[in-house]
Amino acid sequence: MTAAQGSTAPERVWADLPLAAGTVDRANSLALRRARSLDTGTALLDHVIRHAETDPGRTAVVDGERALTYRTLVEDVGAVRGLLLARGIGAGDVVAAVGTRSLETPVVFLALESIGASYLPVDPAWPAVRVRDVLGRAAARLLLDYTGAEEAANAARSAAAAENVGLLVLPTERHGHALPERSGFDRSYETRYTIFTSGTTGHPKGATVEHQGMLNHLWAKVHDLSLGPDDAVAFTAPLVFDISIWQMLCPLLIGGRTVVIRDSALRLPRWLIGALDAAEVSVVELVPTVVGWLVDEVKRTGGATLGSLRRLLSTGEELHPGLAARVLDALPGVMVVNAYGPTECSDDITHHVVTQADLARGRIPVGSPVDNASLYLLVQEQDSSWRAAGPGETGELFVGGVCVGLGYLNDPEVTGRAFFRDPFDPLSPTGRLYRTGDLASFDAGLVHYSGRSDRQVKVAGVRMELDEIEAVLSRHPGVERCAVVVSGDGDHSELVGHYSVRTPVSPEELQKSLDAVLPPAMVPRRWHRWDALPLTQNGKIDHRALRAAGTTSGEETS
Repeated sequence: MTAAQGSTAPERVWADLPLAAGTVDRANSLALRRARSLDTGTALLDHVIRHAETDPGRTAVVDGERALTYRTLVEDVGAVRGLLLARGIGAGDVVAAVGTRSLETPVVFLALESIGASYLPVDPAWPAVRVRDVLGRAAARLLLDYTGAEEAANAARSAAAAENVGLLVLPTERHGHALPERSGFDRSYETRYTIFTSGTTGHPKGATVEHQGMLNHLWAKVHDLSLGPDDAVAFTAPLVFDISIWQMLCPLLIGGRTVVIRDSALRLPRWLIGALDAAEVSVVELVPTVVGWLVDEVKRTGGATLGSLRRLLSTGEELHPGLAARVLDALPGVMVVNAYGPTECSDDITHHVVTQADLARGRIPVGSPVDNASLYLLVQEQDSSWRAAGPGETGELFVGGVCVGLGYLNDPEVTGRAFFRDPFDPLSPTGRLYRTGDLASFDAGLVHYSGRSDRQVKVAGVRMELDEIEAVLSRHPGVERCAVVVSGDGDHSELVGHYSVRTPVSPEELQKSLDAVLPPAMVPRRWHRWDALPLTQNGKIDHRALRAAGTTSGEETS
C-alpha cells in the first residue's frame, strides 16, 4: 500500500459493490458533487519553499514564545530530512512520529514528505501494547521521537524496541544540512499519512491517505473558508485526530500562520480564549463540547474577546441547533461552519455555513460537498444489492472522487468491507468508492446527516436510531451535552439517557419533553446525570464509558 515517488497510480483490484439494475444512472443523476481543477500533485514543501524565497522573514509557525519564519522552517525541514536520510529512510517508508503538538510537528511532517515517506502519528500517552500493535500493523521502519523528554515517550520507545523498529531521537540543535529544493515532480499517488482509529475487532485500524487527497482537502479549506496569507489558523487537535493535518498544514500552503495551541490552554475556556487572542487567531476548529465552553465564556465576559476570529468550525460530532444558536448569538461577526467527513476520505467531505434559518431545523445540515468529492446515497435491498435512494429518502452515504483514501494500512480484509471499485465515475482519479456507514438524505444540494447505520438498535422489538433520540434531547434548553445508549441484551435491553445540564432539569422533565415528540419506545426510562460527560481523547463523547456506567431507575449523578 505504498507508492513510489512519481505519478503512477498504485495497482490494485477493488471488489465490486453489488448493484441493482439501473442504479448507476439513477445514483449519478441524484449525486452531489462539485468539480474544480486543483493542483494536487505538487509537494506541499514546494509551496513552503516558494514562500521562503519570496518572503523569508514571514512568520510560518508560532508556538508560544517560539516561532519559525518561512526561511527557518525550510532550514529545519532540511536538517530533519538529513537525519532521516542518514537512517536510510526512503520513499514509501512508514515513519511513526511520537511527540506533542508543537512547532516541531509540521517540520517532521514536511521532512517526511520531502523524502516521499509516510507520516504516522503516535500519541505519547498510548500504552506500550497499543503502540506495539500500531507499529506492527504499519510495518513502520522508524520511530521518530520529538517529545523533547525521554520519559514522555518511554512506552513508545519500549514498544519500538520490542517490534525491532529503529529509533531516532530528534536533537534540539539541528544544523549543517543542505536545504531541500523544490521536487518538481508529481506526488499525487504517494502515501502521505496514516491515522489509526479504533476498530470494531478490538484492534486499531490505520486509515491511509494519498498526497492528492490531502492536497485536495487543503485547497478545499482554502476556498470554502476564503483563507489567505493574513490568516492565522489555530492548531488545536490531538495529533492522532485527522483534523490535525489540515490545521497545521493549510496555512503553510498559502503563506499564512499556523498557531500551536498547547493542551494546557485547552483546559479552561478563558485560557483558550487568551491563547487565541494573544496570537490573533482568525480561524479555529473545535469539537462541539469545547465550542460550548468557548461561547459560554464569551457571554460571561461580555463578548470583549476573540476580536480577530472570523471563522469557527465545529467538527467531530453533531452540531445541535441549540449550541449553534448560542454560537451565532455570542459571536455575531463570525462565520460558523459545520464540517463533516471520515478519516478514510482525507478528512472533511462537506462544509455548511450555519444560518439563522438552520436553527429552526431538527438537525443542522452538514452541507454541500467539498471540491472534487462525489457523494452518493444507496439503500441495501433484502438480496444485499444496492439501489439509489430516491429524492428525500434516507440512505447510506458513499463517497467517490480524489478524496477517497487507500484503505486500511496492511489490512486487506477490513479494507475490503469498506472500499470498492467506483462504478459511478469511470474517470475517477482514485477508482475507489468508500462506504461511510453513515445515514443521510439529500435536499436542495445539502447533505442531512441522520446518524450511524451501526447506531441502529432494536429495543423491545422496535428498531430505532439513537442519534435521533439524542437530537431531540439536545433541544431541551437545560441540556448541555447528552447521549443515549442501550443497557442490557435481548429482551432485557433498555434505553439509558445520559446528560449534563446548563440549568437544573429533572429526569421527569426530560422524559416529558421526549414523550411529546417521540414514540414511547424511543423514550429512555432510566437517566444518568453527569457533571460532565466522559470524553475520548479527541473530545467526542465516550459511549463505551457510558455503557459501562451503572445507573438506577431514577437519576444518578457522577
